[in-house]
Amino acid sequence: MASSSSSASSAAAAAAYPRTTLRLRRRPGLLALLLILLCFLSFQVVIHVPATRSAVSQWLFSGHRADHGTRENCPGCSKLQDVDKAEKTIAYTDQHGRIKLFKITAREFGSSSIWENPWLPRDSQPVAGTLRQQEAARDRLLASGSETTNLSSTETLATTNVDPIKLRRQVFRRTRKERRVQELLQMDKKVELDMRNAAINSSSNFNNKVRGSYNIWRPEFRFINTDSTLRLMKDQIIMAKLYATLALSQKEPDMYALLMKCIKESQTAIGDALIDSELDSSALERAKAMGHVLSSARDVLYSSGEVSRKLRVMLQSTELNIDAVKKQNSFLVQHAAKTVPIPLHCLHMQLTTDYYFRDDVTKEHFDDDALKAEQYKEKLEDRSLYHYAIFSDNVLAASVVVRSTVTNANEPEKHVFHIVTDRLNFAAMKMWFITHPPQLATVHVENMDNFKWLNSSYCSVLRQLESARLKEYYFKAHNPSSLSDGNENLKYRNPKYLSMLNHLRFYMPEIHPKLEKILFLDDDVVVQKDLTSLWDIDLKGMVNGAVETCKESFHRFDTYLNFSHPKISENFDPHACGWAFGMNMFDLKEWKKRNITGIYHYWQDLNEDRKLWKLGTLPPGLITFYNLTYPLNRTWHVLGLGYDPAVDIAEIDNAAVVHYNGNYKPWLDLAISKYKTYWSKYVDVDNSHVQHCYEGKQ
Repeated sequence: MASSSSSASSAAAAAAYPRTTLRLRRRPGLLALLLILLCFLSFQVVIHVPATRSAVSQWLFSGHRADHGTRENCPGCSKLQDVDKAEKTIAYTDQHGRIKLFKITAREFGSSSIWENPWLPRDSQPVAGTLRQQEAARDRLLASGSETTNLSSTETLATTNVDPIKLRRQVFRRTRKERRVQELLQMDKKVELDMRNAAINSSSNFNNKVRGSYNIWRPEFRFINTDSTLRLMKDQIIMAKLYATLALSQKEPDMYALLMKCIKESQTAIGDALIDSELDSSALERAKAMGHVLSSARDVLYSSGEVSRKLRVMLQSTELNIDAVKKQNSFLVQHAAKTVPIPLHCLHMQLTTDYYFRDDVTKEHFDDDALKAEQYKEKLEDRSLYHYAIFSDNVLAASVVVRSTVTNANEPEKHVFHIVTDRLNFAAMKMWFITHPPQLATVHVENMDNFKWLNSSYCSVLRQLESARLKEYYFKAHNPSSLSDGNENLKYRNPKYLSMLNHLRFYMPEIHPKLEKILFLDDDVVVQKDLTSLWDIDLKGMVNGAVETCKESFHRFDTYLNFSHPKISENFDPHACGWAFGMNMFDLKEWKKRNITGIYHYWQDLNEDRKLWKLGTLPPGLITFYNLTYPLNRTWHVLGLGYDPAVDIAEIDNAAVVHYNGNYKPWLDLAISKYKTYWSKYVDVDNSHVQHCYEGKQ
């Protein structure tokens, strides 16, 4: 048979004929007879196998292996190169009766082909078993798990009906898989333990904190439009009022009476409800009835121009009402913030009474011991100790600052607190720290009225605070209404902005002439860590060490100062970062060298007409310490607990000092509840006066 048939003919024949079982036998004379029959029978395939190569391939595929000692029984094995290269020549006739030949190799036969050994008798040839037998035989072979499985059994190979190459691959994959399983089972215990520990650490560090503001599983997100009926009824009332006005102007008394009746009924059904479930049981019926009345009113009264005009009037009136409510709310908040709570007032009165009328209490610490008095005085001026400056008229607040600082101090005996208060609260403040001295620490209470240098001729702000112009501007003495001028200046009517006690922070060298460094603390802070490391910070020649408060464009100089004034715009950068009073480390040596108090007086005199800034201590502080402030790490001082309910709890817990700046002070009922415990845990609730005055608050 010619063996030069093209590969194209091979592909055509392979596509034209399905796979069939090929029975290959070498019989003399049969080939010629088959070729003659091919001329008459179309689409019949006859295979002629060359004597040597085909016989070898048939012998191998029938189950014999040359490497198992049977090679001498294999004719043509000396010419064997690769069983996969065995060639088969196929002849067939096309539709025109012409004979076509093509050659294929053993690779091109599928697993459905059956190979027979030409040297075996017919009754010993392999036969195809049933599908179930083939699958069972295949499973038995694969279950052996070895690539060297004995394939010499003719019955086995024929029964499986499997391509040996595919079988070897399957056996190899099965072996590799089992080997990997064994490796995993025999893994070192230490590696397994390390992996387990790593997984535990990873899970423990996983941040699963729920972002409540955006969590759709929160209870308030489970019910959508729970006030839809309520809002519908309120909208109906607005439209009914509009049509009632039109009915009255167009002389439709019946429609006017009907609309007013429906308005009254709807308002009764709504009552004080905030959601649909709180509405009266008749609310839905009232809404339906109102809808019918509004539809009738629209048919009778509707005029687009008139309705538009009426709605604009109603909108303007509503906006005015909203402004009035906002103004009233601002006034009430400011009023509540500056009002002394009754329990706190009670505590001051009790302590003041004890100071003046109790003979068993020594009014001075060491009246009877001159040596102790001398040691006490030396401590107040000892530069090796840690000194704190507190200006306050609130006994409870000052006591929390001192107690929290001493509680968290590593060496409380080295801490000295200098508290300055006014004449009205001096007795109460003094009495508290006489009867409740902090453990080991030293507390010195002073009355600012005893400072001889503090007078209007020296202090610009004191002179301004006493002026009639300022009182007229901020208190509107000629008008009894506190809301007569809107809420523009309500914030500055808080007494702290008009108190000299609030401005004493600019006179540190005058109050503490012997000290070189002092830490200033506001009375609305709580200390949570030891602060002695602040004294070791190098301020790089700066006077003030403070935490900066600017975030992006917020809390920069243009927020506090009037940059439309040339004095401000020529001397300061509007984008300079602001910082906070409340916890400040002052270098008093540099203070004196740079004449900080003189700078403060200069700018305070320029602002007598309040054109540079409003009242307060932060704007003049930003000006006075401009380019003289050293930024401290933010963890030293966290602010916002007195106005911002969104301060991160993690930041609060990690802070050395937390600051309740704002109107919601922790001793007020206005306080933000989730922050209040940071302050209240340092209140001495065992004190008899505290128990007596706050017994109704427990």
